[in-house]
Amino acid sequence: MRFLPSWRRRVPRTSLSVRIFLAVFGTGILVAALVGMATHWNFSREFLGYLNDVAAERMAYVGPRLERAYADHGSWDFLREEPRRWFHLLRPVAGEELPADANPLQGVPPTSDLTGASLRLGVVDSQNQWVAGFRYQVPGMQRLPVRVDGRTVGWLVLAPFQSVTEGGAVRFGRRQAQASLLIAGVAGLLAALIAWWVSRRLLAPVRRVAAATHRLAAGAYDTRVEVDSTDEVGQLARDFNALANTLARHEALRRDFLADVSHELRTPLAVLAGEVDALVDGIRPVTPQALASLRAEVERLGELVNDLNELALSDAGALSYRMAPVALADFLERRVAEHRWHFEQHGLDLRLLPLPAGAQGWQVQGDEGRLQQLLDNLLANSYRYTDAPGRVEMSLEARAEALWVEIHDSPPGVPQEELSRLFERLYRVEGSRSRGTGGAGLGLSICRNIAQAHGGHIEALASPLGGVCVRLSLPRLHHPTHPAPAA
Repeated sequence: MRFLPSWRRRVPRTSLSVRIFLAVFGTGILVAALVGMATHWNFSREFLGYLNDVAAERMAYVGPRLERAYADHGSWDFLREEPRRWFHLLRPVAGEELPADANPLQGVPPTSDLTGASLRLGVVDSQNQWVAGFRYQVPGMQRLPVRVDGRTVGWLVLAPFQSVTEGGAVRFGRRQAQASLLIAGVAGLLAALIAWWVSRRLLAPVRRVAAATHRLAAGAYDTRVEVDSTDEVGQLARDFNALANTLARHEALRRDFLADVSHELRTPLAVLAGEVDALVDGIRPVTPQALASLRAEVERLGELVNDLNELALSDAGALSYRMAPVALADFLERRVAEHRWHFEQHGLDLRLLPLPAGAQGWQVQGDEGRLQQLLDNLLANSYRYTDAPGRVEMSLEARAEALWVEIHDSPPGVPQEELSRLFERLYRVEGSRSRGTGGAGLGLSICRNIAQAHGGHIEALASPLGGVCVRLSLPRLHHPTHPAPAA
């Protein structure tokens, strides 16, 4: 046998609510992080491309003005001698003066330029020598030829955006980052609130069911869970309550069964002990009548033990069945004929009602010996609990894919609310069907198990004769040609 190390046994298990909280919260944080990364990537790639496109449009705007200025002055000396004029060419509004405190070497981008294009535009002459503006040669620069009278006198160059570092783009990037952080913070807060609500509110019924399960497992069969919703959690609570009701009922049946069995066994044993003591002490002489009394008690005790054994075997599905086609009409006629004389001695009229046309060909697949045991138990039950003079009637009819066998008896009857309990083991209706008439209350339980083993159903109803109607339903066996002979 393997044992876990002590340090592993002491590791506490994380509760379900904590795990759900961490899962939901972690998912929210992960989604916020992915959104932030996607936004940053989109800004770094797409927005920079947008800035370059806008700067290229600005380049197309400045090019014609630069050509006109060169044609007016005849050379690039006007820009080399007066760098301030370069910024006048860049301004979108003609005649707008440059601020007095502006640095003529670096320049100040006009207020309408948020792309930083003014800082990245420059002019080189036909010999590729710097004239004005951006003075460095970098890879990927855009070049627009400056043509005057059909010849190229220079190029207007534009340095590409490699990162957001200039002017309004820096401010936009900073605001974008701040907005992303704010969104991530709000998403994290919402994720935390949702995770807390889910772990507390939705799991509260689950925790109640779990706590109730522990109490139920400890034997508190009266434990119930409040049902306050119609969703899956509410269904779980309803299923738990149904389980608790079933367990409580089975526990009550178990206790009643043990009490009844001990009582049924104790009574004949007590009678036997008293009779034997009387014979030993000489109080009662040893006569055939005394021995017959002892034998009757032994037989009664043996019947009870046999019934208990049969019931245990049928509950476990261990009863042997040899299935074969059984002609039900002939079978019922034989059983009624065999029991009729015994019923007559008790003042009861047992009869089989006229069979429908074609009933002789009706068959079921079953074990004739077990079906005989079932029918004998039902007839014995009517024999014991029907007052004389009275009558017992048996009928056979076909309903859809089943054959119905009904046994009706005359009074006394059984209260309607107790009819469904007649097939419970050791259950007897007190009063009209009292214990004094005999029987341990196991025969009908055995009948139910035999019926179920044949794929059938048995139930008790109120009889029009004033007593009880026991209805046995068995699947009908259909033969492709001719009915099979009786087993």
